[in-house]
Amino acid sequence: MWKIPLFDLSFDEKEKNAVLEVLDSKWLSTGPKTAEFESKFAQYLGDGDTRCCAVANGTAALHMALLMAGVQSGDEVIISGLTFVADLNVTVLTGAVPIIADCKSLDDWNVSVKDIEAKISPRTKAMIVVHYAGYPCDMQEIMDLAERHNIVVIEDAAHAIGAEYQGRKCGAIADIGCFSFFSNKNLATGEGGMVVCKTEELDKKARSLRSHGMTSMTIQRHSGTVISYDVLEPGLNYRFDEIRAALGLVQLEKLDTSNAKRGALVAKYIETLQILKNVVIPWNDGYEHGKSSFHIFPILLPADVDRIEVVKQIQQKGIQTSIHYPAFSQFTYYHDKLNCHVPIAEEISKRVLTLPLYPGMEFDDVELIVSSLGEILNGMQ
Repeated sequence: MWKIPLFDLSFDEKEKNAVLEVLDSKWLSTGPKTAEFESKFAQYLGDGDTRCCAVANGTAALHMALLMAGVQSGDEVIISGLTFVADLNVTVLTGAVPIIADCKSLDDWNVSVKDIEAKISPRTKAMIVVHYAGYPCDMQEIMDLAERHNIVVIEDAAHAIGAEYQGRKCGAIADIGCFSFFSNKNLATGEGGMVVCKTEELDKKARSLRSHGMTSMTIQRHSGTVISYDVLEPGLNYRFDEIRAALGLVQLEKLDTSNAKRGALVAKYIETLQILKNVVIPWNDGYEHGKSSFHIFPILLPADVDRIEVVKQIQQKGIQTSIHYPAFSQFTYYHDKLNCHVPIAEEISKRVLTLPLYPGMEFDDVELIVSSLGEILNGMQ
């Protein structure tokens, strides 16, 4: 259907063979491949204290992170006004009150540390900070602020696999880090996620929550090392599986090369888009704190343009686009439940359009996308 899709998987025979190896082993649930993936992911993050616990998906990672942080009913959790609804949903499901913080500016779409500080109260227990599009937040300011107010910081690093802040990998900086391996992520296993912990105590908590609060996993009982199990606390079934672990190991090997390709495509986009004077590109002047993972490429359309019409017309040309993200206040469930003032985030949500970006794209694809967009916008003036 699409001449240029929004994203495409960078899979080849390596992923296929990795999956066949798991099928031949006849062990599918959490096992040795998962343990290997956790270990190599921790090595990739490069912090000797980092411990990784693979889970069912990125939302499961966020939910577990809030439970690990001790968030309870009536607590407040500060989240960005420009992020996927998972951050909001898991906060509400813990019984906590979501406090929405605004973006920094129309040029820097990450959460404003100044607005976070203005919205801290005695009930603030945690904050979830998102490295939007793969561009790291100012983690030094965030961690300093959290330390002053005794707040747990959770990194939503779903966009930021491989991104770095001041030489440190995103997802391994805050108290707890959360990754997603959904199909459109830089490291894709279909579903899946990772909880990153700084201490052995938190890691034990994560592994307990991941599997029903049980003292042993099925693989341990299968191997005969234990006979039964105890349940030490209520837990969930957020386990990872061996097929996804096998995919993750191959994808991890490709990650830095794939991210470099994404970065080259983003540079080409920025160069080519200069012909469209009324289009705003976030972080167009560069990024000062480290390097991006270049997860997505969003732009701001001119304020007087009908975005739906742009999407329809570019779709007719075979180009898929998306919106990252609709404003929380526009969702039916949350429409009258949130008390927040985030004018910058809402302005971005009204005008944002996400253009295709994936390692298999060519520079010619970028030129076609930009020229097609230019034709549409010129036709609307």
